[in-house]
Amino acid sequence: MARLVKHEEKMPIEVKVGGESKWICMCGLSKNKPFCDGAHKQCNGEEERKLYKYESGKRIEVKHF
Repeated sequence: MARLVKHEEKMPIEVKVGGESKWICMCGLSKNKPFCDGAHKQCNGEEERKLYKYESGKRIEVKHF
C-alpha cells in the first residue's frame, strides 16, 4: 500500500552520540534514512501553504490529495 506522508521540516536535526554528531533526516527525502544525505536541499524554494511531492529528484506541486 502506498502512502503520502507530510513532512514540514526542511532541515535535519543534530543528535550527539558519544561526542560524535549524527544528522537525522526530517524532510523525508533522504535515501539513507534515518540519516541525512543532503536531499533536504531539494526543499529550497518551497512555498508555504503548498504541498509537494518529489519524484526522480523533481519537485511536483500536488493540486489535490
